[in-house]
Amino acid sequence: MTDITMNPRMEILAFLDVHAIPYELYEHEPAFTIEACMGLPFLSGDVTLCKNVFLCNRQQTDFYLMLLGPHTSFRTAVVSKALGVSRLSFAPEDALFRLLHLRPGSVSPLGLYFDKAHAVTLCYERAIRETARIAFHPGENNATVVFDQGVFWGRVLPLMGIGPVEVGLEVQAADS
Repeated sequence: MTDITMNPRMEILAFLDVHAIPYELYEHEPAFTIEACMGLPFLSGDVTLCKNVFLCNRQQTDFYLMLLGPHTSFRTAVVSKALGVSRLSFAPEDALFRLLHLRPGSVSPLGLYFDKAHAVTLCYERAIRETARIAFHPGENNATVVFDQGVFWGRVLPLMGIGPVEVGLEVQAADS
């Protein structure tokens, strides 16, 4: 395991700054759920705030970070089938910390910065790319980083060596 010399947020922001990645950083009260995040005042209709779900197979040998739209209902059977993996479930908290240096409530693809062995597969629902911008916690849930979609997918992920997998999901929006 990589030693953590700084807090995850500081390391992630330093990575973005070193590579001159443009982003907007917003400080706010801790937001542990997607519902709490949806009420943040800086979010607008041109920003996708993702529901981030950390999953693993039954043997805990394969890990997936699934990015969903905020109103997409999460169903393990649907995601498992789309990925061609049987019996996906929520990954344990110790794996989240060991692989991504994150805690529950702060799950984010920016934690993939710490996954130097690329043990986690990043997957996403197509719909999250339909807005101009996309937002994630930078390792802690008391701040949010907003990127232009092209910057996140075209610069941030390639710099981390991440090749995301688009997953076609046949899911319906959650009841409001």
